[in-house]
Amino acid sequence: MRLKKCILAGGILLSTAVLFACGNKNGKETETTTAAVTTDTEKSMETEKSTDKPTEGKKLQIVTTNFPSYDFARAITKEDADVTMLVKPGAETHSFEPSPQDIITIQNSDLFIYTGGDSDEWVDGILESVQNKNFHVFKMMDAVNLIEEETVEGMQEEEHEHADADHGNEEADHDHEKADQAEEHEEEGPEMDEHVWTSPKNAITIVEKLEETLSGLDESHKDSFKANSESYVKELEELDKSFKEVVDSGKRKEIIVADRFPFAYFCKEYGLSYFAAFPGCSTDTQPSAATIAFLTDKVKEDKIPVVFHIEMGNEDMVNAISRDTGAKKMLLNSVHNVTDSDFKAGKTYVDLMKPNVDALKEALN
Repeated sequence: MRLKKCILAGGILLSTAVLFACGNKNGKETETTTAAVTTDTEKSMETEKSTDKPTEGKKLQIVTTNFPSYDFARAITKEDADVTMLVKPGAETHSFEPSPQDIITIQNSDLFIYTGGDSDEWVDGILESVQNKNFHVFKMMDAVNLIEEETVEGMQEEEHEHADADHGNEEADHDHEKADQAEEHEEEGPEMDEHVWTSPKNAITIVEKLEETLSGLDESHKDSFKANSESYVKELEELDKSFKEVVDSGKRKEIIVADRFPFAYFCKEYGLSYFAAFPGCSTDTQPSAATIAFLTDKVKEDKIPVVFHIEMGNEDMVNAISRDTGAKKMLLNSVHNVTDSDFKAGKTYVDLMKPNVDALKEALN
């Protein structure tokens, strides 16, 4: 995945000079939603092109990559900023590639909010090309304490398929590629989990730091930004309290997710152990027979009453395990994206996480 993203980033960097020179006069306007956002953490300051502030009287133009960053910015700014989400509702966030118009939209913004990690490796090339003096960035992974992405027992790692023809040559190439990736991994250090928002505690920290950034960019609205942030943090604190109560009163402390697993921060926060089919950023969607067998056996051995899947995922595996074990199939929403209908209805991060409280209660009892 890293190699693919690096190639993409290089292509973006090569093309952005031409795209930016063209501006957006002839481009299709990117749909925006009124809300508020801001950037600036100590680490992301390195990628800022200027500390200049937007023109007074002009609404902040905020661009975000995924739904959590969009929702946090919207909650803080409400009608006092224009907030655009690049990844369309219902789309897969991990395979997102920006269009030429997306690149122009980012370059013309006052604040760009992104997560970081493998899914956003395309961002680096764009940031290097920005010439907008009012441009700032906020990286969510810089706002919280990170944990390393892990592969637990039974979890299926990335697979690389080879055609039958010239299989021997491809195997040799694959071995060289694995060696190169191992060397690259050693140089870069461990890969950190990017799904920081799945813990409500982390969400609180991100919202508070984002509010500070936004207030610094638009001081005329800093009082309302502060009030909006405090109101939203209270909702997040209630959500966090509900999860703690469910876990503390639960009969077990283990969950099984027959899908990708973006809940490492969530499980660490509430002291839960887990087994899952794939890592959180896996591009694989078809599990091996060994993975299905392992999770099926765990459900039976540990008498797990509920097997989870995540939003907008492939539900074939959870359906098969549920049929074979009698466990109930339920959604555990990671809020990596939102359906088009929920987006149009104005659903928030809190709205989407609340059903997880009841789902977790059933799974732990």
